[in-house]
Amino acid sequence: MSSKPYFNLYRHGFIRVAVCVPEVRVADPAFNASHTIELMRRASDRHAALAVFPELGLSAYSCEDLFQQQALLDASKEALSKVLEASGDLPLVSIVGLPLAVDNLLFNCAAVVHRGRLLGMVPKTFLPNYREFYELRQFAPADYRLADTVDVAGQRDVPFGNRLLFQAEGHPLFTFFVEVCEDLWVPIPPSSYAALAGATVLVNVSASNVTVGKEDYRRQLVAGQSGRCLAAYVYCAAGEGESTTDLAWDGHGMIYENSTRIAETERFHYGSQIVTGDIDLDRLAQDRMRQTSFGQAASASRQDLARFRTIRFPLDLPIERNLPLERGYERFPYVPSDPARRDERCREVYEIQVQGLVKRMESAGFKKVVIGISGGLDSTQALLVSARAMDVMKLPRNHILAFTMPGFATTERTLQQARRLMAALGCEAHEIDIRPSSLQMLKDIGHPYAAGKHVFDTTFENVQAGERTSHLFRLANQHGGIVVGTSDLSELALGYTTYGVGDHMAHYHVNASVPKTLIQFLIRWLAKSGDMGPAASALLEEVLETRISPELVPGQPGGQPAQQAEDVVGPYELQDFFLYHILRFGYAPPKVAFLAWSAWHDIASGAWPDIPPDRRHRYGIPEIKRWLAVFLQRFFKESQFKRSALPNAPKVGSGGSLSPRSDYRAPSDSEATAWLEQLSQIPDAE
Repeated sequence: MSSKPYFNLYRHGFIRVAVCVPEVRVADPAFNASHTIELMRRASDRHAALAVFPELGLSAYSCEDLFQQQALLDASKEALSKVLEASGDLPLVSIVGLPLAVDNLLFNCAAVVHRGRLLGMVPKTFLPNYREFYELRQFAPADYRLADTVDVAGQRDVPFGNRLLFQAEGHPLFTFFVEVCEDLWVPIPPSSYAALAGATVLVNVSASNVTVGKEDYRRQLVAGQSGRCLAAYVYCAAGEGESTTDLAWDGHGMIYENSTRIAETERFHYGSQIVTGDIDLDRLAQDRMRQTSFGQAASASRQDLARFRTIRFPLDLPIERNLPLERGYERFPYVPSDPARRDERCREVYEIQVQGLVKRMESAGFKKVVIGISGGLDSTQALLVSARAMDVMKLPRNHILAFTMPGFATTERTLQQARRLMAALGCEAHEIDIRPSSLQMLKDIGHPYAAGKHVFDTTFENVQAGERTSHLFRLANQHGGIVVGTSDLSELALGYTTYGVGDHMAHYHVNASVPKTLIQFLIRWLAKSGDMGPAASALLEEVLETRISPELVPGQPGGQPAQQAEDVVGPYELQDFFLYHILRFGYAPPKVAFLAWSAWHDIASGAWPDIPPDRRHRYGIPEIKRWLAVFLQRFFKESQFKRSALPNAPKVGSGGSLSPRSDYRAPSDSEATAWLEQLSQIPDAE
């Protein structure tokens, strides 16, 4: 394992950025420089690599015709010199705004400062001259410039232009671009081309006075631009101290990553403030690589991209110490933690499942479905989907031919739950004891169990699973229906299904792209909604409290199943976390483990109030490493042959599906060596 600390965000492809909104005084650059320097130091103390300040922050934005006074311009350059001097012992890049006269023209500039050096001066491209804005009265647009370099603050040949990329040496993914305020408001912002040219972090130094409702529009612009550009977008607007002669200022700062909000300032804050956010550069690189149209757009714009210049600079990152993420990660990435969004997500997933089944029945010309009911999570959700599909098709629910098929390990608890569930939903309920037919097959193949020996091996388990599925297919033939499958995304990822004549197969799957954790919340949502009636709602809560088990191996008598699925494949909440970040982003195992540790090691952080305390778990790095090894072996080495022969099923989320026809195409005989070898980079203890 590397000698560098594992629990350090910079080791795992993150970069910490700071949005800094200093208190300013209009036309007082010395005061403004002192407050800027204070925030630069605070950003450094928080181990940020980049600090962003507002537009014209060294002079204040609202100086109006004072910008045409030489004293103010000189004082602004002197303020920049003070900032440069203070930056000498700070290991971060800072971006500050000031007016700068070049070749008899005045430009609204962003200065990029690092370790006492001016990396570049970026003039504003588009100047607003409408409503309350009057910038063309004082400033010239960037394209009016004649020079590519300027001499300023005692430094010669400083790169000057609006097509500059700044790249950290040894960290090429940290490439940032600067635009100024109005540049974001135009139909094609300069940052669009910068992103195609390689910038992963887009910076906007802004003033942006506030009007009613403007903050939502800003969020839409920033979120949309970060999403279109598959980039991070760091936005900083002016705050307290700007002139309120005719305008007001709210100090709105934001950090977004591919349309996801990472951090935001407090609006209308009195005094200076700083907010930091951790940006996942690996995610941006992965998204750009996967979304091949991004590369097509870059190719179509190659002439414009050739005009960009790259300025490289050394960056000292704090990688010799533990530095955990400030950013929170969802413990259940397939399920929003916000209750309102979660309800909306559950409703949408449910309707996608229902629509998929309705369309399949209509296109196949069937009006009945056949489904096996175990009394557990997956078959319950599939039955709920089937019930809703019958309602949509204006068919009676007795067109659902539901069969519970107790075997050698079926508990009284799950059997009663299956019976009550079929009755509560109005199905045509049936019960078939599969023990006689299973025992006959065990006899036919000479299995020791048939001779009275307690041998509960894979063959013993799969004979029961196969008997159930075989019955369902023949029943579908007999009654003119289709078999609705119940296996979920988590089981398919881990290969925890019986191949072929088993729960792996159906005429149509409804759960195949829905992970186990999401199914739990779907059932909880439906129980709370009461749409299936009060009796069904109460029963659904019981199902949620039942341990997850295939019920194929007999155990001690009792209410709960003796065989525990999670004893074999690991906690589904962890495995779903691994699945999401490996399938959606292609992250390497050390990063996946770091993210899992960040999300799960602190039980008090992000606990969900609607999950019972006894079901809120903490996972340290030893458990995470152990179960990640199980996931990697099962997902990459052992289970693809099952996924290569999956029945049809609707995709429900951006987290992906494992259909061999759409989201995931992989060889059935690949190795897991490359992934398993990287487990050595994960520590065994915290």
